Amino acid sequence: MQLLFSTALAFTLKILGSSSATPAFGRYPTSQLLQVEQDYFLIDCGEGTQFQLLKYQCKINRINHIVISHLHGDHFYGLVGLLATMNLNGRTEDLHLYGPPLLSDVITNQFRCSETWLIYTVHFHALDPIQQVIYENDVMTVSTIPLNHGIPCTGFLFQEKTRKRRIKKETLPDYISPHQIKRLKEGKDLFDENGTLLYHNSDLTLSPRKSLSYAYCSDTAYYEPVIEQIHNVDLLYHEATFMNSEAERALKTHHSTAHDAAKIAKLANVDKLLIGHFSARYKDLSPLLEEARSIFPNTQLATEGTTISLAD
Repeated sequence: MQLLFSTALAFTLKILGSSSATPAFGRYPTSQLLQVEQDYFLIDCGEGTQFQLLKYQCKINRINHIVISHLHGDHFYGLVGLLATMNLNGRTEDLHLYGPPLLSDVITNQFRCSETWLIYTVHFHALDPIQQVIYENDVMTVSTIPLNHGIPCTGFLFQEKTRKRRIKKETLPDYISPHQIKRLKEGKDLFDENGTLLYHNSDLTLSPRKSLSYAYCSDTAYYEPVIEQIHNVDLLYHEATFMNSEAERALKTHHSTAHDAAKIAKLANVDKLLIGHFSARYKDLSPLLEEARSIFPNTQLATEGTTISLAD
């Protein structure tokens, strides 16, 4: 199944890896690929991410943003190899890399030691563990979500801006200029040069499509301060490393249980919950799913190959 759609309305998530510290039972360390129209965001890059991108026919040179939540190896050990492969593939387009400040040193030193020289430019954006907008264009914003994981760690909130009104093609007059269409999409009525009303906007347009949002909460203990920022998102990914029977271990290691993830989803009034980052102790994930669904029914496992298109 191929993720890369040509539609201008794409808001599509592909799960590449769902395991926690180590690969287990066919599950890979954390990585996801999100397409929002023409932007492709690789979210974390655990070991094996390249293989998963190839397996699911995701063209790696279309990735123009990589966001790394924190510097535990299961979230970035696949990064250097991926950047090197992009180089071998002849990439020339700039790449934007976002992550903790020390990530730049890690990448630079590994390339220096292997005498690898990139033929494309990587723009590194150092992230502080505070809430901030790290990327914005005409369509969307990306903000960091401060988390509680014992080391600096951020999640990411991907939000579309308010959409423009949609043209009702069947009612559109034969002779209308691009400038007039632009005004219609902006919600304005059309007038002639004398100020006489030609068309009411509501006669020629439909309401804008709902703006979409996705919140990625990487490794974190149960942490209610995130609720305000992720409130009402369409899709929430929240780590669920353990079942609630391991709540003490989860607290000690700054991780969450499936119960914790579902409680956050419920309090934040999100539409849908994805849980992932599963401990290698669990071969069968259905008990984690059942635990989450007992609190928040609209929960799904974020397992490898899962594809969710919010624009559908």
